[in-house]
Amino acid sequence: MSFEGVRFALLVYLGSRALLLAVAIVNGALRHHPLMNELANWDGMWYRELANRGYPVHVLHTRTTLGFFPLYPLVIWTVAKPLLLLTSHSSIWAITWAGIFVSGVGGLIATLLVQRLAEGWWGKRTGRRAVALFCLFPGSVVFSMVYAEGIMIPLAAGCILALQNRRWVIAGVLAGFATATEPEAVVLVLVCAISAARELRRGGWSASSARSVLAPLLSLSGVAAVAAFLWSWTGTPFATLITQRYGWGERSNPLALVYMVKSLIGQISFTHFDHPTINLNLFVGLIGTIVLIVLLVLLVRARREISVEAIAWTLGISVLTVTSEYVPPNPRLLITAFPALLMLARYLEGRRFLLLLWVNGALLAGMSALTFVGVTLRP
Repeated sequence: MSFEGVRFALLVYLGSRALLLAVAIVNGALRHHPLMNELANWDGMWYRELANRGYPVHVLHTRTTLGFFPLYPLVIWTVAKPLLLLTSHSSIWAITWAGIFVSGVGGLIATLLVQRLAEGWWGKRTGRRAVALFCLFPGSVVFSMVYAEGIMIPLAAGCILALQNRRWVIAGVLAGFATATEPEAVVLVLVCAISAARELRRGGWSASSARSVLAPLLSLSGVAAVAAFLWSWTGTPFATLITQRYGWGERSNPLALVYMVKSLIGQISFTHFDHPTINLNLFVGLIGTIVLIVLLVLLVRARREISVEAIAWTLGISVLTVTSEYVPPNPRLLITAFPALLMLARYLEGRRFLLLLWVNGALLAGMSALTFVGVTLRP
């Protein structure tokens, strides 16, 4: 892809990052909050701690760094090392800015891959709309924070693109790295398996078709390596799952959305207007659920236009999203299911799409202002 082909994506992405940086700076000035801490809020603090101090050796039923996979902290630790050698700042300073840098570069790569995918499905004009929507969607705030989606999403997009092009080894390697980044990336194992099965069905056990099996096999390498390390370090390969369950209360439940709605209704009371008690994350989760349903309907309508791999990834992430008890369908999870999000670029154009961009830009700025400081709204 030439520079002319990526210039639009580059400008839109950098413009959206400049918007978030301005929001963080103004936010910090008004609320007297350090910029570095704003961009490392929420899970960012845990990733920063993990990169700085590593894992504890025992699994506790409380919140610890064992609740997070190691690849992203390892990458930012590696990037932070030169900063420590070149400056006199603390390791936390270097790790924070390294984390922001890695997420930012990863977000740019994800944007370029989204453009490639969308152009391949619908052409250049829709590809440009997809880029603009992807960059201005509120969930893109993770590309400006110390969040693992900064490398997990581009790895997933790269894997899907490689599978579409039957680059089995590349797809498997990318999926393997992704599954060492976040638990939900294990969906890529299923995606690779589906793609390999379709290839074998088309070509049988010929030499070229049999190579497709390498993708699902290699995709297991990341999560297998993490499990092996955790087993040797803590005595159980399920240390992350145990910590997430008992520390954060995270578990899969088919009725998670029902409980979310009941909790939200229970917080709405005429006696509380003088002291608001509504959890904004629940409200955003409800809106996110409605948006996700609409996007999935559009995805079904366009199922013959996009790849089976993209559909499988979207459905897998969607199932994990709607069954999560701790994190409801919020913008961060919606942007992870990016093929569904791109449906809006497929079906909307002209003034309607321009209005959608303005709304998303306003939401990106406003919701990020709440995300950067305090615990009002998680990414």
